[in-house]
Amino acid sequence: MAAITRARIVVSGCVQGIGFRYAARQWAVELNLTGWVRNLPDGRVEAVAEGEKPALDDLIRRLREGPPFAQVDDLDIEWELALGDFTDFRIIRFRQP
Repeated sequence: MAAITRARIVVSGCVQGIGFRYAARQWAVELNLTGWVRNLPDGRVEAVAEGEKPALDDLIRRLREGPPFAQVDDLDIEWELALGDFTDFRIIRFRQP
């Protein structure tokens, strides 16, 4: 079994109000990834996903393309240590700290 890793991905562009989070969740589930995706107040979308590196790379590729009607301008990706604290992949709401 390959090592599990974590990616924090922030997507900018026209990515809210067009089903981006739902597409991201569907892709993550198909790729057997765990984590979450949410809208940010500044119009970007943030996702944290854990799984095998090839699956994360595939998710990043799909997020870069986006679902229909999305216009992805940029992706900011940070690789982190996997914590194993997710059991599924879900859509969550942004909460101010």
